[in-house]
Amino acid sequence: MKRRSFLKKIAISSALASLPFSWLFSKEKQTQNLPVPKRELANKGDMLSIIGFGGILLNDNGQEFANETIAKAVDAGVNYFDVAPTYGNAQDLMGPALEPYRKDCFLACKTGQWDKKEAEKELHESFKALRTDYFDLYQLHGITSKEDVDKALAPNGAIELFEKAKKEGKIRYIGFSAHSQEAAVYAMEQYDFDSILFPLNFVCWYQGNYGPKAYEKAKEKNMGILGMKSMAKTRLEEGQDQLYENIWYMPLENPSLSDKAMRFSLSKDITATIPPGDSKFLFRAIEYAGNYTKLNEKEEKQLQDIARVTEPIFKA
Repeated sequence: MKRRSFLKKIAISSALASLPFSWLFSKEKQTQNLPVPKRELANKGDMLSIIGFGGILLNDNGQEFANETIAKAVDAGVNYFDVAPTYGNAQDLMGPALEPYRKDCFLACKTGQWDKKEAEKELHESFKALRTDYFDLYQLHGITSKEDVDKALAPNGAIELFEKAKKEGKIRYIGFSAHSQEAAVYAMEQYDFDSILFPLNFVCWYQGNYGPKAYEKAKEKNMGILGMKSMAKTRLEEGQDQLYENIWYMPLENPSLSDKAMRFSLSKDITATIPPGDSKFLFRAIEYAGNYTKLNEKEEKQLQDIARVTEPIFKA
């Protein structure tokens, strides 16, 4: 990232961390900030906030920022937290910040290791960093091919560890995240996962035909469906500066449009969606979630028109 963009990002993060909670919301909507609603994770009884806290936004932002951001999110009703070892130092920052609220939160973590031994090592490192002895949800992280799935399901694969840990009470649910619709559908055909974490984005859905197959398969299997990339717009062009350190794509900057994009995802039969990896988008989503309504036909038509002339970050 260019030095100018990095310094701008640091200034924004510092300013956000010092503001009172109400000022973290965008000013476009002069409505009362209501608690984030909750939905059940499939039929499992766990009630999750419809906005998830994507731990990647903590990366490289310091412990004070992590403490304050998590406290404000919890105060707004967020109880679903997601993180992974590959998110820089996010686990190390989230651990102390989330510790006071851990018993009331649904904590999801991931491993990108398909081998049982390597996955076990990563699991225990995550336990230590996050100051917990169990995860509500543990996921295969970012499967991109059928080969990934086959490796994880093979003898001495990661799923053997997951099942062992579940029996020992170290994991409550087994899930996966994916950035390939083909791999996601294949994974659901091969194993009875409890949940899927998958991009549910209006541009991908309408323009890339990316999302519907995985979504329908998960519904067919009565799985918990967790969304991400709902506020994504398009890929960064070659040579284009990355404005946000922890967001690799171009997010929707327009508040009204990002509200509709989030509501597009939440209008599906899903439990929650995770905003882009910056506190600006987290707190914007929290505000909108408190006043959530389903998209109407006019709003959906607007999103379809925008998608028609926008390059999706993922295609089927």
